[in-house]
Amino acid sequence: MLAADPLLAGKIGFAVIAIVALKVLITFVFLLVATMLMIWFERKIISDMQNRIGPNRAGPWGILQSVADGIKVFFKEDLTPDRADRPVFKLAPFLSLVPAFITFSVIPIGGDFSRGNGGVISMFGHKTLFQLADPPIGFLVVLAMSSIAVYGVMLAGWSSGSKYPLLGSVRASAQMVSYEAALGLSTAAIFLVTGALNTNAIVAAQHTWRWNLWVTGGVPFVLFLIAGTAEANRPPFDLVEAEQEIVAGYHTEYSSIRFALFYLAEFMNAITLAAILTTLFLGGPNGPLFLGGFVSPIFWFFLKLISLLFCFVWIRASLPRVRYDQLMDLGWKVMIPIGLGWLLILIAFRVGNEVGWHWYAVFPACVAVIVVAYGLLVTAMRVSRRNEALEDLEGAFD
Repeated sequence: MLAADPLLAGKIGFAVIAIVALKVLITFVFLLVATMLMIWFERKIISDMQNRIGPNRAGPWGILQSVADGIKVFFKEDLTPDRADRPVFKLAPFLSLVPAFITFSVIPIGGDFSRGNGGVISMFGHKTLFQLADPPIGFLVVLAMSSIAVYGVMLAGWSSGSKYPLLGSVRASAQMVSYEAALGLSTAAIFLVTGALNTNAIVAAQHTWRWNLWVTGGVPFVLFLIAGTAEANRPPFDLVEAEQEIVAGYHTEYSSIRFALFYLAEFMNAITLAAILTTLFLGGPNGPLFLGGFVSPIFWFFLKLISLLFCFVWIRASLPRVRYDQLMDLGWKVMIPIGLGWLLILIAFRVGNEVGWHWYAVFPACVAVIVVAYGLLVTAMRVSRRNEALEDLEGAFD
């Protein structure tokens, strides 16, 4: 029919393009506005927790303070170091900002999943999803974007032509790469229990209140929360730009709008992290439909999103920073073994259900194997440290 009626085909093609362009615009504007509000929200909540006033000049309750700061930074002088690699120096901020936007593009923020239609809505007479894109390997895109963001941090420090930003970027890259493994192990549990990689199907699998938070036992949620916080360089893991450091880290040489891009990327990553946690573990937009089939899913999504963002701010106001060696030990020696062990437990339960094993036989056996393996690992580490201490002692006497 479309081939016989080129005019109708052109109208449908134009409508599809218009829908995609509108969803891109909505996603981009939402992230920018949400980032500015997140900056204000964090400053306001921390000030309340610390018995301070916080922003209160620009706009009602200081809500326009982020806009005022953005305008001020935009008109500051843009500096480029003489020894910088100029093309890479200018590209690095975008490599930190763009992955956050692409990551949010695969997050479903609405749609009635209770009817089994996968969150499909009607827009301009056409069926579409309430998300920008839904590729078959949607969450692999999220993991890929988190890996690409490391390049923005590393290239920013390397291209500055100074050793201090370079050292800061090396520390930040090591931190992000270390927690990438724990992040992947926690998401593997989601793929195991849902059997899907695209985010829309993951949300659809949770529409009967079988949230992955308790289907997976809660451990992958905690691991993802900690690993995501470390990857986003949020407190208590913001060691590369801490106040006790001499310089700000990998973006020391940046100023004006390029520095603002790194600043925006940091807060945008917090919003994206909360959206991913909501999608993977908290059912996404699923919830009771008491405000109508279109409004309720959006309401529940943003309620969960804001609750997680409040938890991030609460963590920032409550916990002290860890040392860098504690940061690396937590990632490699604690989170990765726990993530791998819990994934093996979930696999054992899944296999046991298929072959008819009883859970009270599977669970103790899994725990015993994990305890023995962890004990052997700890023993080997202690022996290695003792040997290193003996070698150092012998070297001192020699």
